[in-house]
Amino acid sequence: MSIKKEIKHLLVEQDITLTELAKRIGTARNEDYAVQNLSKKINRETITYKEVELIAEILGYKIKFERC
Repeated sequence: MSIKKEIKHLLVEQDITLTELAKRIGTARNEDYAVQNLSKKINRETITYKEVELIAEILGYKIKFERC
């Protein structure tokens, strides 16, 4: 599954909008974080690992790598 689909799936599961997620990211970083910026990064799949890690933390998850 792509990072785009993963993030959108988690947002639906948590009943959180992209706008709310952007607000929470901004709060966590103590800066303004535009929903348009987040949307573009997710849709283009140019979001950084640190941002994905923060999103996971905000949604109550942590990233885990497992050997196949």
